[in-house]
Amino acid sequence: MCFLATPVLAEPITIAALGDSLTAGYGLPTAEGFVPQMQAWLDEQGADVTLINAGVSGDTTAGGLSRLDWTLTPDVDGVIVALGGNDFLRGLDPATSEANLDAILDGAAARDVPAMLVGLRAGANYGPEYQSAFNGMFEDLAEARNIPLVSDWFAAIQGASGINTDALQSDGIHPNAQGVSLIVEEMGPAILEFAESLAPD
Repeated sequence: MCFLATPVLAEPITIAALGDSLTAGYGLPTAEGFVPQMQAWLDEQGADVTLINAGVSGDTTAGGLSRLDWTLTPDVDGVIVALGGNDFLRGLDPATSEANLDAILDGAAARDVPAMLVGLRAGANYGPEYQSAFNGMFEDLAEARNIPLVSDWFAAIQGASGINTDALQSDGIHPNAQGVSLIVEEMGPAILEFAESLAPD
């Protein structure tokens, strides 16, 4: 299935996916994780893009910030920042999470590495104020920095009554291989567009 009629990138592009267990492919065979499936999708589109799996299970936004120096090596042309899920699971202050994400984006900008942000939607576990602050921080950061945003990692498997459990592993948190495939199909065009924006003029 062809999603976009786009030209093949003229130069190879390397993008680091800085994230947590969702990026790392927790609980899945290597080939069925997010980065390998997204790599295969990009390959099918004819894009000369290499995705680097910089996902670490259990990582918070603070953990991602601490790994920025060794993630953004000189060969990295762009970075996808997909963090925050573990901050929510631990009930961390959204203001702290937002400050960490802002610092990550600052660090990328200081290295002249364009960034793309992937958010996710918090439930009402900690009350409506927390939920609003957490969910709003991704849009606020993307708008303030004029960077691409995928607002909800789980959008492709989200139904009217919540996330489709058939697309989740037995832990009820992480997507299974089928869920990842649906997420890749949904998110792929945005990542391809981001990759194309990194190509030299």
